[in-house]
Amino acid sequence: MAAFSDSILGIIAGRFLQGAGAVAAAITALLSDLTREHNRTKAMAMVGMSIGVSFCVAMVLGPLITRLTGIDGLFMVTAVAALAAMGIVAWGVPTPAIQKFNRETATITGQLRATLKDQQLLRLDVGIFILHFVLMGLFITVPLDLQNLAGLPREEHWWVYLLTMVLSFVAMVPFIVIGERKQCLKQIMAGAVALLLVAQVIAWSERDSLIGLIVSVFLFFAAFNFLEATLPSLVSRQAPAGNRGTAMGAYSTCQFLGAGLGGALSGVAYQSYGHIGVLVVCGSATAVWWLLVMTMRQPRYVNSLVMELFPVVPTEVIRVHEQIASVSGVKEVTVIVEEQTAYLKVDKRHLDQQRLRQFGEW
Repeated sequence: MAAFSDSILGIIAGRFLQGAGAVAAAITALLSDLTREHNRTKAMAMVGMSIGVSFCVAMVLGPLITRLTGIDGLFMVTAVAALAAMGIVAWGVPTPAIQKFNRETATITGQLRATLKDQQLLRLDVGIFILHFVLMGLFITVPLDLQNLAGLPREEHWWVYLLTMVLSFVAMVPFIVIGERKQCLKQIMAGAVALLLVAQVIAWSERDSLIGLIVSVFLFFAAFNFLEATLPSLVSRQAPAGNRGTAMGAYSTCQFLGAGLGGALSGVAYQSYGHIGVLVVCGSATAVWWLLVMTMRQPRYVNSLVMELFPVVPTEVIRVHEQIASVSGVKEVTVIVEEQTAYLKVDKRHLDQQRLRQFGEW
C-alpha cells in the first residue's frame, strides 16, 4: 500500500498496517512454548539482540536502498522481507506440541494494576518511553542537519550511522560488564541518561558541523545501546516472582508509545520552533528521566527461575512455599498450585541447588 501510494495519507495508512503487524508479543509466547526453562533466558536474549541488530542494519541499508530504488523501493524491500519471514514461520519454525502457560512470559491482566503501582517498575517504564521518544526526536533533526547544514548528501548518511553504531557497540560493552560485576548499574545508568542530554545539546549547538554531528550521534548511540540492553534486564529483576510477563508487557507498551509520541510531538515542535523546539521537548524529557534514575533504588541482582514442582496438593502449598523460601539463595517465591509451578527470584552465587531440587526441577 505505501509503495504504490501517491499521497501522504496512503503512506500513513500503509505504515499503520505495517505497525499493526508488530509480533513481539507473539514471538515471546511462541518462544516460551518451544524452549525449555533452562534455555529460555538465552533464547530471549538472542531475540533481543536480533532486534537490535536489525535496527542497526536498517539504519545503514535504508539510505542505500532509497538511493537505488527510491522510497517506494524501500517499502517493497520491507514487503519482500515480511513475505520471507512468513515463509520461515510457516515452514521453518516447529509447531509446539503442548502450549505451556508461563507467567514469566505471559501477561496476566489481574496483575497489571499492581505492576503499574510499583514505583521501581514505573521508573523503568517511563525510562524506555523517554528513550524511544528522544530517539524519534533526534532522528527528525539529525538527517536534515547532515544534509542541509553539514553538506552531507542523503545518500552518504549510511556511513555515518555505520561508523557511529559500530563504535558505540564497542564503547558500551565495558560499562555493562563493570555495572554487573561492581553492582553499580544505577550509577552507570544515570551517567548514560546524562550522556543522552549531552548528545542532544551537541546536536543543536554543532548542527552545521559534520564532525560535531558525528560526535553527537556516537554519544547518543553509546548511551542508547547501553540503556536498550540494560533496561529489560532491570525490569526482569525488579518484577515480583511470577509477574515478569506482565511487567515486560507494560514495558513494551511504553516503548512503542514513546516511539509514536516522540515522532509526532517532535515533528510538531520542529515545525513550530525549529531545532530549539525539539531540544526543549526531548531535553526536558531526558532531564526528568535523569531525576527518576537518581531517586530509584539500587536494582536487585537476582535471576528469575521457573521450577516445575513435584506433585503438590492444595493443602501443602503453604508448607512447600515456606520450605522453598528457606533455601539459601532464594530471595522470593510464588507457588501456583494450579500450574504445579514455583516462580522464584534467586541469587545464583549463593543458591543451594541441591536442596532446591528436592521440590522440583528446572
